Amino acid sequence: MKKYVLLLMSAIVLFSCNSVKVLSDYDANVDFETYKTFAFYKPEIDKAKISDLDKKRILRAIEGALLEKGFTKSETPDMLVGIFAKSREKVNVNQNNIGFGWGWGWNPWMMNGMNTNLQISQYSEGTLFIDFIDTAKKELIWQGVGTGALNIQNREKKEIRIKEFVKEIMTQFPPESETKSK
Repeated sequence: MKKYVLLLMSAIVLFSCNSVKVLSDYDANVDFETYKTFAFYKPEIDKAKISDLDKKRILRAIEGALLEKGFTKSETPDMLVGIFAKSREKVNVNQNNIGFGWGWGWNPWMMNGMNTNLQISQYSEGTLFIDFIDTAKKELIWQGVGTGALNIQNREKKEIRIKEFVKEIMTQFPPESETKSK
């Protein structure tokens, strides 16, 4: 029984760390169907405090998602795409008290029979912002934010994790128009 509870708690912690929480916001007055082309906004991308290799991975994933949605990369784009990223260290502490006994109330003699399981895990949590800017108006029209654990041990896993982040964020772009959703 104890092993089952421990296994269940470990699975919950593992799967909760793997998901990407996504939020998006956009200008409701913008008709997103008018946008057909994109380019990357170099000044914003240059400010992102991540390695150039990770920037390339993120930009490739964004480009792939946009091409899949029917957008075209262009020298004279309708919209510009920028990114910003940050990370912080997080600590999870889980304590499971498994007691033995029966009846009502607290029994001071059972404290030696109490079994405590303490699990401490440390991981990095990353946040990726993807911005879409109207080229003509120079205004932010859409922003997607993804937050999740960065449990990356090697280059291949890092590549997969970055693609997961971008894919989850890009599922919300472009937002459904008000007329379609009614």
